[in-house]
Amino acid sequence: MTATAEPEVGRARRRKEDARLITGATRWTDNIQLAGMLHMAVLRSPVAHARITSVDVTAAVRMPGVLDVLTGSDLADEQGSLPCAWPITEDMLAPPAPSIAVDEVNFAGEAVALVIARTAYEAHDALAAIDVDYEDLPVVLDMAAAIEDGADLVHPDLGTNKSATWVFDSAEAGTGTDVDRAVASGEVVVERTFRQQRLIPAFMEPRSVVVDPTSDSATMWSSTQVPHVLRWMLSAVLGIPEHKLRVIAPDVGGGFGGKLQVTPEEVLTLLVARRLGKPVKWTESRTESMLCAHHGRDQVQRITLAARADGTVTGLKVDLLADMGAYLRLVSPGVPILGAFMFNAIYKFPAYRFTCTNVFTNKTPTDAYRGAGRPEATFAIERIMDELAAELGVDPLKLRQRNWIRHEDFPFTTVSGLTYDSGNYEAATARAVELFGYDALRAEQDERRANGDPVQLGIGISTYTEMCGLAPSRVLGALRYAAGGWEHAAIRMLPTGKVELVTGTSPHGQGHETAWSQIVADRLGVPFEDVEVLHGDTQVSHRGMDSYGSRSLAVGGTAVVLAADKVLAKARTVAAHLMECSADDVEFTSGTFSVRGTSTTMALGDVVVAAHVAHDLPDGVEPGLDAEATFDPTDFSYPHGTHLCATEVDTQTGRVRIRSYVCVDDVGKVVNPLIVEGQVHGGVAQGIAQALYEEAVHDEGGTLTTATLADYLVPSAVDLPWFTTDRTETPAESNPLGVKGVGEAGTIASTPAVVNAIVDAVRHMGVTDVEMPCTPMRVWKALQGRTAVTPATGGVHGSIDARGGAG
Repeated sequence: MTATAEPEVGRARRRKEDARLITGATRWTDNIQLAGMLHMAVLRSPVAHARITSVDVTAAVRMPGVLDVLTGSDLADEQGSLPCAWPITEDMLAPPAPSIAVDEVNFAGEAVALVIARTAYEAHDALAAIDVDYEDLPVVLDMAAAIEDGADLVHPDLGTNKSATWVFDSAEAGTGTDVDRAVASGEVVVERTFRQQRLIPAFMEPRSVVVDPTSDSATMWSSTQVPHVLRWMLSAVLGIPEHKLRVIAPDVGGGFGGKLQVTPEEVLTLLVARRLGKPVKWTESRTESMLCAHHGRDQVQRITLAARADGTVTGLKVDLLADMGAYLRLVSPGVPILGAFMFNAIYKFPAYRFTCTNVFTNKTPTDAYRGAGRPEATFAIERIMDELAAELGVDPLKLRQRNWIRHEDFPFTTVSGLTYDSGNYEAATARAVELFGYDALRAEQDERRANGDPVQLGIGISTYTEMCGLAPSRVLGALRYAAGGWEHAAIRMLPTGKVELVTGTSPHGQGHETAWSQIVADRLGVPFEDVEVLHGDTQVSHRGMDSYGSRSLAVGGTAVVLAADKVLAKARTVAAHLMECSADDVEFTSGTFSVRGTSTTMALGDVVVAAHVAHDLPDGVEPGLDAEATFDPTDFSYPHGTHLCATEVDTQTGRVRIRSYVCVDDVGKVVNPLIVEGQVHGGVAQGIAQALYEEAVHDEGGTLTTATLADYLVPSAVDLPWFTTDRTETPAESNPLGVKGVGEAGTIASTPAVVNAIVDAVRHMGVTDVEMPCTPMRVWKALQGRTAVTPATGGVHGSIDARGGAG
């Protein structure tokens, strides 16, 4: 148990888990094979809204290898309703959410029958033999039309397609002034309506579930981000005693929020396995994943921004429509509410009001997708700041500088009521501008415009912050969320000198095993290689709130630190007893205890052995040095940064090429620079994908027309530019590590940077918006529908139409 001299925290360690993940020497859920295991396949509705008039399974039951075929009526009395853990208002409407439809289907892809067979192939073959008759019902797809009087209803029993309306008003909350007055008196008022298109998480590993019911307790393996939450919710939904259910998240191939869920298939696999008394596996196809794993985003955002003629912002109004799809899933209603606290971003708004109406449609339910509400908010505010700059005829970067919170203002309480603890937007922006070559690019842009170049250059800016490290439990309680935001960790000091760390976080690609080992190695002075990180199994890690919302390091990592400190506190007592001195005189450095002012020392490993054998312990001290800790944050963490994008737009074809992309992020203290780089690269890739490539499209009947990777465009490396990345560092004050989140930062910042660059390239040609994804066709159409745009002069009250030249 001898540590290296070089500190681990801050060291660019290659991830210790990668060797097994990359080579396949691991256990994905679909790789699990159990004796006597059966396979389940799901028949899904091809229509978006219909009554089920009959289901004939006669032929399917006779198919080779088939053991059983079940319909909604077979499971109606035991399936319960899928949980929604976030009732955002007291009067929120939430229809029952069956795992398998009984009388009616409400989105294309909803389960209507199950086949259980000896092999997966036999189960899927038998699906074609099931005959279902449907009676079509009106299909509700457009949110605005859905809330009009007399609209067709997704759930007629509710009497409306509105699930809830949630409002934050700074004047009522006492955090700001009256926004209506600010807008009425604004010297410049800019209004825009932006569309956040529907996205599909498209994680690398499709979902899979295996359930073994053959012992006294059932064991479920699932490709999930939330094993602890899943166990709790399954117990509540199905009435299974929680201590009789074990949930394991083995190695999980990505999630991006798409596996932050209690899914119908998890419920159904568990029900079927218990019903038959045999292990059962379900694994989705890619099309199933895209069709019925939950979707993300899907908002209509109407933004009103008021300012003085010098560009000082005075008021912000946000009116959202958020598409819930056909049912409320685990945190669906709260996703846009998280964004409510981020529309004010890094700016000093005196007045603010946010209104969100959650709407039911006959589409796949939506829920968290990387960033969950924060990317949507950042996109809107960064787009509208560019529109204000254009209206005033000023450089968009200078407009932001006029309004942002300066480093000397921290801690700063925003108009939405959050207190940002630390930050330096000036430093991050200055570094980004330097790396980007901002002035030279502006000069080239002017030259291209003057020459009438058919390929125009655009510069996009995105200055962002986010609230992550979800979250203080009291805050979540105030927002009516059902769970807390704490995290748990335990450290087991083994007598051979090795360390087992048990964490309540559940990684799915983030590198927890490496980063957590680095933290423990430094804190306890043990070698990095001697730390084993255990996670994702509710029988091993009995307490935890899992991984999402960039919370793992800021919350889970802090729990690790607290557990390590408890180990050291007890070890110091034992060491003092063995060295015959006062514990107050014992110092600890790099794995060794020493007596202040003497040459007497004792290695931590020797203390561990002494505590384990317990031959000579102080009175009242129990054997062993194991310890555990639970951390509930007192605040969110607030990473920030500046992303700059240069695009070339071919005005004849609409083609967009990203010429350069620079991002400078401030994520507080960095535990492992390689992991941070990977998170930033992946996040930026997903944000660019929203700006340019990805969109879930439904036809007029509600059928998803982008249900394969041939139709839903996930970019590859050849579709993306080289990223220039850098960091500034202002440590967080809300946790002892000084860390902030990084998992969502790139996704939050990149989308508006790209779209701002596209619009900037062709704004002088009359284009004020291009709807995402900014495909060549949409850019070209925007150019065809352009109208002359004349910026307002100082002192003039200018109001811009909502959509300008959008395609």
